[in-house]
Amino acid sequence: MFQWRVGKSSLVHLLCQNQVLGNPSWTVGCSVDVRVQDYKEGTPEEKTFYIELWDVGGSVGSASSVKSTRAVFYNSVNGIILVHDLTNKKSSQNLYRWSLEALNKDSSPTGVIVSNGDYDREQFAENPVPLLLIGTKFDQIPENKRSEVLTRTAFLSEDFNAEEINLDCTNPRYLAAGTSNAVKLSRFFDKVIEKRYFTRDPSQMTGFTDRKRFNFKSLHYD
Repeated sequence: MFQWRVGKSSLVHLLCQNQVLGNPSWTVGCSVDVRVQDYKEGTPEEKTFYIELWDVGGSVGSASSVKSTRAVFYNSVNGIILVHDLTNKKSSQNLYRWSLEALNKDSSPTGVIVSNGDYDREQFAENPVPLLLIGTKFDQIPENKRSEVLTRTAFLSEDFNAEEINLDCTNPRYLAAGTSNAVKLSRFFDKVIEKRYFTRDPSQMTGFTDRKRFNFKSLHYD
């Protein structure tokens, strides 16, 4: 089966270590890294959390045995980062199948993606799991093609009801503090923290001293 690399491992390493991964390898099963997130940074409510990012490998193959194996990693998911290769349109299209599998919505007998390519956005209209869309290899898109690609990713973002970030995983400046990408990323992580831990009594919020962790899935169909 033909497979391509979208840069998930490089992305996770960049998000967690703020460094470029020099020699990325194929992800077999799932790898885990940890990011430290300052929730509501710069405000009186600021607290620090550990975030586990689970880099789940996979293939387009829909064999039940393959899905059953991946399903082990979907338990207790608190947020999903959908990763796609901006230079490969097929990579973006496969995100629909991947996301529906992760959210356990691909078992419907009528399906979601119909033969003419229409997409039912209602599947994600009230989705309780925060999603973030990240396109990789932005640096490899020719200048005269970027407008077309960004238009396509904008539609993806609308379909998933998620914010989008486009970057080059080999260049940390795309996530530099103060950039729009960094703001979107922090907002996404804060949103998941709020859904997972926030209570009416802020003093009961679990923070750094409790060493609590929660899981994000970084997903893509190779």
